[in-house]
Amino acid sequence: MLGAFANAFRTPDLRKKLLFVLLIIAVFRLGSHIPTPGVHVANVQHCFDATKNSSLYGLINLFSGGALLQLTIFALGIMPYITASIILQLLVVVIPRLEALKKEGQSGQAKITQYTRYVTLALAILQATGIVALARSGNLLQGCPAQYADHLLYKDNTATAALMVVTMTAGTAVIMWLGELVTDRGIGNGMSILIFTQVVATFPVALWNVQKAKGPWVFSGVILIGLVVVAAVVFIEQAQRRIPVQYARRMVGRKMFGGSSTYIPLKVNQAGVIPVIFASSLLYLPSMAVQFNRNSTSPIFDFISTYFVRGDHPLYMAAYFLLIIFFTYFYVAITFNPQEVADNMKQYGGFIPGIRAGKPTEDYLSYVLSRITLPGALYLGLIALIPLAALVLVNANQNVPFGGTSLLIMVGVALDTVKQIESQLQQRNYEGFLR
Repeated sequence: MLGAFANAFRTPDLRKKLLFVLLIIAVFRLGSHIPTPGVHVANVQHCFDATKNSSLYGLINLFSGGALLQLTIFALGIMPYITASIILQLLVVVIPRLEALKKEGQSGQAKITQYTRYVTLALAILQATGIVALARSGNLLQGCPAQYADHLLYKDNTATAALMVVTMTAGTAVIMWLGELVTDRGIGNGMSILIFTQVVATFPVALWNVQKAKGPWVFSGVILIGLVVVAAVVFIEQAQRRIPVQYARRMVGRKMFGGSSTYIPLKVNQAGVIPVIFASSLLYLPSMAVQFNRNSTSPIFDFISTYFVRGDHPLYMAAYFLLIIFFTYFYVAITFNPQEVADNMKQYGGFIPGIRAGKPTEDYLSYVLSRITLPGALYLGLIALIPLAALVLVNANQNVPFGGTSLLIMVGVALDTVKQIESQLQQRNYEGFLR
């Protein structure tokens, strides 16, 4: 592996791409530490240090690399783009015009990408407005002393709030631009690499907090368990069910086509990390409702405060687990269309050995997909519950390393990037990473 890295840096074009990616990452992380104009940095830091265990904005803060709760220019991070991408994927299924664009190929995909940018900016404006409103009201960080929470801004007026909203929205636009630069001129998917960067940025602090709070023995145990969990995640992420496909020979003019064998790879984790994001976002809504209605005496808000604000209650864990399973099936159903795959195979003369083309192939693909999705959904649910279980068993910080969304993102993006570097090395007859 070290030799492969050396070969990659010895190749001029690969070296330029890798150095360009590192430069973009450095710029990205720099922006995550520059405060938004109008923010009282000292008070924000006092609040941030006093409320590190707050889990209300844990997912959003994770995708911003800790920049959200410090109100930096990149405070929104990559989350608006992720949300916009998910929304467009769902709309493609239900809006015929978007579905037609998807089938047009590269030109249609370019238009969908442009729509994704517009939706991202709209979501960024909404999220920035909400965050600034919470900062002005002193409710952004739970548990922060009043003398700091009520003075997160130097001037609490409309002009300052508008400037902050514009700055954060512009920061989201810059993040999109940086991600596209990495995709065009670097290696790997730019947005995925930026997400990976933000998630990894929180790891050293989280590990150091475990060391300070629990001592070296617990710290060593966390590292050991983390390595085991990472190995298990790599194994599951690479696992797939390969359905063999045979293409019949056919004459087109004077040329013979077909006669080849291939397969359809159905991954065990076909949905990726999306179901975990869906479930986490849905469970944030009750917590946010309670935060905006702290003085309410309604029994509904009392129930939510008791069971759904903290993640260590069994009812919260059960709801989280069931939502992940539901969203896994839901997302797989809208992203993989057995009828479309069966029709394409029939059109090009392909068939699954032992299965007739057309409707029988569609039924077979649906049968296999439904069976393989169950272990994938259970796997996602168990991985997502690791930090919550640690919170209960060892009374650890909510930001437990090697667990949940962060682990899935890190392993998935790392594997994909390594494969892309591997393919480019093999094109140049160099020894690759996986040999």
